Amino acid sequence: MKFGVVVFPGSNCDADCLHAIQTVTGQPVEYIWHKSGSVDGFDCIVLPGGFSYGDYLRCGAVARFSPVMTPVIEFAQKGGLVIGICNGFQVLTEAGLLPGTLHRNKNLQFLCHDTFLRVENNTTPFTCRASLGQVIKVPIAHGEGNYYAGPETIRQLEENKQILFRYCDPHGEITPEANPNGSLNNIAGICNERGNVLGMMPHPERCAESVLGNTDGQLIFQSLLDFWQRRCG
Repeated sequence: MKFGVVVFPGSNCDADCLHAIQTVTGQPVEYIWHKSGSVDGFDCIVLPGGFSYGDYLRCGAVARFSPVMTPVIEFAQKGGLVIGICNGFQVLTEAGLLPGTLHRNKNLQFLCHDTFLRVENNTTPFTCRASLGQVIKVPIAHGEGNYYAGPETIRQLEENKQILFRYCDPHGEITPEANPNGSLNNIAGICNERGNVLGMMPHPERCAESVLGNTDGQLIFQSLLDFWQRRCG
């Protein structure tokens, strides 16, 4: 399985993602420059966190028009695996690969601390190693992570089980106090209807090694590898 990590001007989590993927999966991974016109040869594309193009206009708005996004969109539409983390999630919504948008945090402040997430669907390529309702600890680092979508979109996300992660307390309870940024329905991560595109605000690459004091983020990368190995027989 070959991973590709897109590098936009302003990306600052690309090296972290590449290192975490190498460490956790042992699979080949390469950077993909934002001006690239192809993603051929890759099995999973990662859009990392950071401040692509300085978040001018709004987060992810300029990156959506990078040359690389044309083949990324085509790759996703054909069923290719794509994961957007933090700013990458914002880019995916701007590109129309995921519904909704990310607003400023409810307290209008940048947040950087651990959060607890409850796994809401463990049948996707990104969560197949998890138990339904499992609680994992994953850090956030964002100023615009407040997920919003219209009532009909929220209803569809709920009915289609496209909400993969919700902010919760350490015991798995979904409470307003456990919601760090004001996201509707405590949403921390969603997938598209087909289930091959994930966007999440928390950073699994920052909690994927014991030296960091937390390995819960391994769940996402190991799930992807398990899914790929089953798909390839």
